[in-house]
Amino acid sequence: METHPELSLPNMGCGTWSWGNQILWGYKESMDHQLQEVFNLCVSHGVTLFDTGDSYGTGRLNGRSELLLGKFSHEYQGIGQENICIATKLAAYPWRWTSQSMAIAGQASARRLGRKIDLVQMHWSTANYAPWLEGNLLDGLAYLYESGLVSGVGLSNYGPERLQWVYNRFKQRNIPISTLQVQYSLLSTYPFTQLGLKEVCDDLGIKLIAYSPLALGLLTGKFSQTGNLPPGIRGFLFKQLLPGIKPILGCLRIIADFRNKTMSQVAINWCMRKGTIPIPGAKNVEQAKDNIGALGWELSDAEVTELDQVANKVDKKMVQNIFQTK
Repeated sequence: METHPELSLPNMGCGTWSWGNQILWGYKESMDHQLQEVFNLCVSHGVTLFDTGDSYGTGRLNGRSELLLGKFSHEYQGIGQENICIATKLAAYPWRWTSQSMAIAGQASARRLGRKIDLVQMHWSTANYAPWLEGNLLDGLAYLYESGLVSGVGLSNYGPERLQWVYNRFKQRNIPISTLQVQYSLLSTYPFTQLGLKEVCDDLGIKLIAYSPLALGLLTGKFSQTGNLPPGIRGFLFKQLLPGIKPILGCLRIIADFRNKTMSQVAINWCMRKGTIPIPGAKNVEQAKDNIGALGWELSDAEVTELDQVANKVDKKMVQNIFQTK
């Protein structure tokens, strides 16, 4: 798979990784070594794109996700070291009103990472609640790019209409949009089937990043109605969805058994076959190894079609991000 011409993301087609807040909310000092092992394992197996955000690990942890990624990337010595690519997202917080506020946020992220940002992304659009604000925030991203403080610019949770608006705005300043990150999985096909984002991004030369490709873990096959469910809202959501997604889980299991793969690996590979860069999270080495097993092989056209048909027939879908625009 080709890398984006305006943004060097080495080994983009070989696998990518998410470094999200799911790792860091339960962070303890003793976890540093384990997380470094996860990072090292990923890079050594060709997983060189790590996605984070300035809102991951904020508050008491104060940008801990970016700090950890910066630390790990500097300490890693081995295969793929020169290809490490770190993408971060700047949140459209209510107190960020001006272009300068976004520029300052980007500079702070770079300091925490201890390196130039390879890809800076608008974490979400304000179109759904404060459309008048978005231009200022985008101008802040433009400043970071034009000043050479970041190598590329991307978006997150944008639909085709708002994407085209931003594309035209940036085009006037000769700023390419390298990537668009959306929630996408077998339980969240909305960006493709209803919004038609794939065709729009292909036309504009924008690469699609699929976050939550395992639907918060539902597609791993590790949860059941009668088994232990995650605590809190996540467990409540799983309880609502599990009865209706049995056909998808069954299809994943059949293909996984036939391929001698795990259900997670099949679900991730399906996202790759759809032309996206999936970014599953990994809390430990075991999860990282499982996700790495999605690389180096491909589902057949027939298997992809079978999964598509099952996904289209299932009524229950993952809840969409409230910031997702049209």
